[in-house]
Amino acid sequence: MTVLPLIFTSGLASGINAYAVVLLLGLLGRFAGAESVPHALERTDVLAAAAVLFLLEAVADKIPYVDTVWDAVHTVIRPIAGAVVGVLIAGNDPGSLSEVAAGAMGGTTALVTHLVKASLRMAVNTSPEPASNIVVSLLEDLSVAGLVTLAIFHPWVAASIAAVLLAVGLLLVRLAISRVRAFRARRRERRAAKAAAEGAFAGRR
Repeated sequence: MTVLPLIFTSGLASGINAYAVVLLLGLLGRFAGAESVPHALERTDVLAAAAVLFLLEAVADKIPYVDTVWDAVHTVIRPIAGAVVGVLIAGNDPGSLSEVAAGAMGGTTALVTHLVKASLRMAVNTSPEPASNIVVSLLEDLSVAGLVTLAIFHPWVAASIAAVLLAVGLLLVRLAISRVRAFRARRRERRAAKAAAEGAFAGRR
């Protein structure tokens, strides 16, 4: 039970930025003495690879439409990362039921969060200026850093905050979808009215 909130929070954070999660957990375990961090994430090669990939994402995630392509590529990567981190945190015998459950929780949470992130970023990309992408990306990075750090020292508090953020994200996606549908409906109505007007004008001629 003590690792469940950490698995959930790390899974949610992995859906936003998996490389940041691996890097932060590894650094906290190696230099802050966090005992709940798996030793595999503290290895130098893992930290170096995570740092390089994090820097790449930090750039790509702030460029309009490039971030959409990046998200599309990571539709598979982020859930896998969330599942792997969850399994490592569980630290049980390979193939055990608890290990499978940990991987399922981490991977599923990461997938749902990734889909929310990708949907909201597509909505942000409708803005013509790049500043909104940069601001949103920075907020995402800060939220990942804050949640992962908090999860190490206060896992249940972090998990509660993560659950609230996920619920808010799902509501925002639902709102965005409803607005897109309303916009498309209005556009169809305008086109139908225009076609009817043109047909009436042609009939009078």
